[in-house]
Amino acid sequence: MRKFRKDTPAYFDYKDVKALQRYINSYGQIEPIAKTGLSAKQQRQLAVAIKRARHLALMPFVSQG
Repeated sequence: MRKFRKDTPAYFDYKDVKALQRYINSYGQIEPIAKTGLSAKQQRQLAVAIKRARHLALMPFVSQG
């Protein structure tokens, strides 16, 4: 049985860039489930929110570095 993080939001908002950046690595990639500690449903919601933020130019597609 996996342990879930207690500080995860109930809803991932694409406008909350600061919260979404917690789940992005230094290369701009979305972290895997094993590292984020989210459920599969939460991970899918996170991915959709990050992709929406990227398409609206709120977040970069790749990080510089």
